[in-house]
Amino acid sequence: MKAAARKLLVVFAVTICLCLNLAQTISAHEMPSSAVSLNFEEKRVTAELILPIDRLEVAFGKRLTDSPSEVIDSYREELEAYFIQHVRPVSPEGEDWSVSVIGMSLQLNVEPYDLIVQLLLVPPDSAPLNRFTLNYDVIINQLITHKAFVSVSSDWNNGVTASAPLLLGTLRADVTSIEINQSGGSWWHGFANLTRLGISHIAEGTDHLMFLLVLLLPAPLLAKRKRWTEFGGIRHSVTQLFKVATAFTIGHSLTLIAGALEWIPGSSRWVETLIAVSILVSAVHAIRPIFPGRESLIAVGFGLIHGMAFATLIEEIGISPWRLASSLLGFNIGIELMQLAVIAMTMPWLLLMSVTRVYRYIRLIGAGIAIVASIGWILERLNQETNPVASAVNAATPYAGWLIAALAAIAIIVRLMPTNRSKIV
Repeated sequence: MKAAARKLLVVFAVTICLCLNLAQTISAHEMPSSAVSLNFEEKRVTAELILPIDRLEVAFGKRLTDSPSEVIDSYREELEAYFIQHVRPVSPEGEDWSVSVIGMSLQLNVEPYDLIVQLLLVPPDSAPLNRFTLNYDVIINQLITHKAFVSVSSDWNNGVTASAPLLLGTLRADVTSIEINQSGGSWWHGFANLTRLGISHIAEGTDHLMFLLVLLLPAPLLAKRKRWTEFGGIRHSVTQLFKVATAFTIGHSLTLIAGALEWIPGSSRWVETLIAVSILVSAVHAIRPIFPGRESLIAVGFGLIHGMAFATLIEEIGISPWRLASSLLGFNIGIELMQLAVIAMTMPWLLLMSVTRVYRYIRLIGAGIAIVASIGWILERLNQETNPVASAVNAATPYAGWLIAALAAIAIIVRLMPTNRSKIV
């Protein structure tokens, strides 16, 4: 009986091992899928197809994998005809949309290699833009195991952006059509979404938050003989804060507009590196005034740099002047609302402490943390490799609220201790 039980256990263990190995093998050899991304504009829809070349080869019937880099040059006209034949949007009344190929490119950096196709989809004059049936059987008409994932990458009226695409469904050999219905949106919905995007960009952008906080540190103080000295008074503090915040807003608004209109290059690692440098310079200034009285001019310059990074988030939303202007306005309002919230939550406690001797240490500690963080970011963005300092600072972002709470507690405790008070000017 015991021998039979042992044999049964052995058979069971072998079966489990074989099943696990089979599952790993299937997972490792899972066939690549296609992607269809829809971008809703005001009078048309553009679609981007990402197609594995080795899968497309089977359906297209040509040897594409022999020379992947020559696929477009060798078969451009045939490929265009193939895509137009197998991508067919239809209006609710059964009218065919116009389909044309407006671009093709290759992704040959990583296997499996992909062919990327841009299509222009235009509805009939009487048909709605935001409701249609997408009939699609590129590749899946010949490969029953292939899948195509359909998503919306941009839709102003429904608040969909490339940073958070909306998955609509999956097409395969037995399901070659999908109902598209994006009719529930409005201009206000899109505007509110861009405002939320501006708010979240500041709230989640550790470097932008740190730059703003470092600017606030010396705002209540007077600079004398290249040193920060005493509290300058409420009027001085508010005036200085207003000047710096306004100058920074003007700076990033200018490059935000210029970047969205493609007048200047978008964000790159050099822009991100310069943002880290702006934090470093501002932190040094918080320790020892290096440009006293010229903070507003410096804020404008740094705002220009930060605006380049903001611009990339909205440069692909809409093509009409009205939609672009709405995007810029909504995004900018979101940025300003979040900046004002940070100032409102932070500045009262800094003002409360700035009349005490303890504030000197708070200012030096805050500036020191910013210097270490900025150096970590500079090295990370130049080398394009993460480091412990940058990782630690990025990981601490969700706890910013606790930092403000701690700052408030320290301010109240210190302010209640008469021995820590300094002369108020």
